[in-house]
Amino acid sequence: MTIHPIRLLPNQDLKAELEYFVRAHHIEAAFVITCVGSLQQSAIRLANRNETQIIEGKREIVSLTGTLSPDGAHLHIALSDAHGHTLGGHVMPGCLIYTTAEIVLGEAEGYVFRRLPDAATGYKELAIERKT
Repeated sequence: MTIHPIRLLPNQDLKAELEYFVRAHHIEAAFVITCVGSLQQSAIRLANRNETQIIEGKREIVSLTGTLSPDGAHLHIALSDAHGHTLGGHVMPGCLIYTTAEIVLGEAEGYVFRRLPDAATGYKELAIERKT
């Protein structure tokens, strides 16, 4: 496994920057090990919903998890407000960094992750290939 530490800066888009990093570094199978930081605007898709919910205001990132491939990312996030109320969902474009996001990605060497259409779900789902 290779470790890739990343720090995102204010106003950067969380999902876009992670997808760019994976493509720019030719990483074929990545996963989030850890993340701490904050957002000034959050864009998430809640469970069993199709629309993106935009949430204005500062939130702490208390968890980020998911997989990344050259085809894109599947990321889930948990966010906490100033009162400790937590909300989570699927990360969408528009999650803008407030102060920082300190992220460590792992690279699963020997594997290739792809996102392929899945007839059962209607979404592009993870396809795992072992390199030979």
